[in-house]
Amino acid sequence: MIARKNKLAAVAALGLTSVLALSACGGGAGTTSGGTGSDNGGSASGTTVSGQLAGAGASSAESAQGAWTQNFTALNPEAQVTYDAVGSGAGREQFLNGGVKFAGTDSALKDEEIAQSATACQGGSAFDVPIYISPIAVVYKLDGVTDLQLSAPTIAGIFAGTITNWNDPAIAADNPSATLPDLAITPVHRQDSSGTTKNFTDYLSANAPDAWTYGAVEEWPIQGGQSGDKTSGLISVVEGGNGTIGYADASKAGNLGIAKLKVGDEYVEYTPEAAAKAVEDSPRAEGRAEGDIVIELDRTLTDPTTYPLVLVSYLAVCDTYADADTANLVKAYASYIVSPEGQKAAAQAAGNAALTDTLSAEATASIEKIKAAG
Repeated sequence: MIARKNKLAAVAALGLTSVLALSACGGGAGTTSGGTGSDNGGSASGTTVSGQLAGAGASSAESAQGAWTQNFTALNPEAQVTYDAVGSGAGREQFLNGGVKFAGTDSALKDEEIAQSATACQGGSAFDVPIYISPIAVVYKLDGVTDLQLSAPTIAGIFAGTITNWNDPAIAADNPSATLPDLAITPVHRQDSSGTTKNFTDYLSANAPDAWTYGAVEEWPIQGGQSGDKTSGLISVVEGGNGTIGYADASKAGNLGIAKLKVGDEYVEYTPEAAAKAVEDSPRAEGRAEGDIVIELDRTLTDPTTYPLVLVSYLAVCDTYADADTANLVKAYASYIVSPEGQKAAAQAAGNAALTDTLSAEATASIEKIKAAG
């Protein structure tokens, strides 16, 4: 088993054990109190905030959101923040319908979703800021094989259903020193609408368009294989079989095997640092409004110090909320998430890569535009 994987899993497990249970709450917000607070955990004026705030979305960042809600409420004892890890698609839907005040999503808001947000955002608009950078691991369970290497065309063939056995010549070519069993492959995909799926299929489409012809999609496009609901469900299905293979945020890989990916001419292990470098080396998406920060990930990087199978999870928030109390609470929580302190807390809990100082400062500036209607 890969040593770095075990270390990261241990860090993530340690972070998870420290997450305190928070009581469920609605999507409204309370008042700003006159406490001393923290520059990174309180309101923009330096005071603490209070009230109830609910969000929903990506299950990939569940561990990070647990750390953020715990630490934020420790800094603001009269505030309650909850996060329901229902998946990116469901989280965005709840946010746009006004059911929650923010969404976590591994896929930035689409143009039509931003247009739709005017109702939930009091005539204003929703926008994205990056909050979480993490490698996506190709996880597997294959008895007797502890070191697996896979190129993008091979992975694409497996998940497209054209490579069906573990001793297939394409897998053997990637693993010339391995003893591969004569065993059927069971690919496992996400059952729900998932930003992780979109990032994974985007990687396949960019690197192996002849093998993966379905494009970058949030909902699995083909029949066959098995599926699991949200990240935890997919991991459970992979763990429960032999010859299974799936994809998930690396922090959730647990004791499963993780394949090395071919980047350029080398097979590389994932690391948070390599994932962060892939983001750093990628351009910004064009055509986004000012303050809507979206990365156009370059999946075809060949530098072996990068890991292009990476996801950037975003916080989707409104620029306008119904009242000042809600606006202040959302602004305070979002500002804490992107702050160096918030990013450090997430990295300790989930093993992800922190935002760079430049990206953190840019996200903070975008969040500052959040205001109350009227």
